Amino acid sequence: MSDFQPKARATLIGSLPIKDHDEALRIVMKHTPDIPVWVQLPVYPGEGLLTQFVSGLPGLCVSDDRMILDSSLPAFEEQLLEFYEEYLAVTEGITPLETSRFVLTSKSAPGFFLLRDALTAAPPPFAIKGQITGPVTLAIGICDQNKQAVFYDERLLDAVTKTIALKARWQAAQLKQFNSPVIIFFDEPGLAGFGSSALTGVSKEAVRKVLSEVIDQVHQEGGLAGVHVCANTDWSLILDSPADILSFDAYGYFDRLILYAKELAAFLKEKKTLAWGIVPTANKEDIERETAEALVQKWKEQAGQVEALGIDATQLLAQSIITPSCGTGAIDLEHALKVLELNRDVSASLQGLL
Repeated sequence: MSDFQPKARATLIGSLPIKDHDEALRIVMKHTPDIPVWVQLPVYPGEGLLTQFVSGLPGLCVSDDRMILDSSLPAFEEQLLEFYEEYLAVTEGITPLETSRFVLTSKSAPGFFLLRDALTAAPPPFAIKGQITGPVTLAIGICDQNKQAVFYDERLLDAVTKTIALKARWQAAQLKQFNSPVIIFFDEPGLAGFGSSALTGVSKEAVRKVLSEVIDQVHQEGGLAGVHVCANTDWSLILDSPADILSFDAYGYFDRLILYAKELAAFLKEKKTLAWGIVPTANKEDIERETAEALVQKWKEQAGQVEALGIDATQLLAQSIITPSCGTGAIDLEHALKVLELNRDVSASLQGLL
């Protein structure tokens, strides 16, 4: 969707540090009405990064203190067969996606359904954003019965990837009814460790394969796919992927991204979008110190470096979204609200330049 031009509108990464889903939606609609997002509340264990999207996986075992995929279970092979039969039935159009295991529920993702209901009674926004844990992060974060990340088990990795792919597609299918562009972010904090000893044996080819697979399912529903990484990574993994949007921590890691000058220029010349995480979330002192004016100036300085790659200034702004550097679910509400206010105000100032 190369004609997508968000023009520095604001959106959020997805999490807030409160317990009330209705209040969370009100906060979203107040601060990012142009590109609203359904909210995850990690205060609830079922809405955590590794727990919210795992239902339906073969071999899934959940107890109070751990969650694993156990391929040694007597029923595992049968579960795996049933999984693939259902996956194929959905992707071949035999079984409707909305009646399959590859859906979110009001129990697992109440924020999704609250946003969907609110949009039913409201004018269409500029765009709508959903999100899901990315396949790399989920497959690195969940272990098998031998305490090994399931990324290293070909069958389990494939099941994780296909589960994430279709749950992302389901979101896109549900949200496109509102006749606004639909954005689905794959949250990939696990990619921050790429190339380190923590991810020994994880190849570029494997990462690109699973990212391409999940992005393709969003594209099949006409949605835009973004990849969010809230630290440093090998940025070519995303810039060279089919992703439409790169979401990054511009506040803390722009200097690393700009090192990928050739890939970044090519990405933008394809009319793809940068989601600039220009508002800090990691450090309370930064949140307290920063002002919208200072962050706008910081963005302009960074944008100047991108423009030096041969990117038109006006076009760059048109291909930009403004976000916090990461979700705000891990900080206190006072600081989270300031982040959202800064995000809104930076976006408004930059929109005024167009």
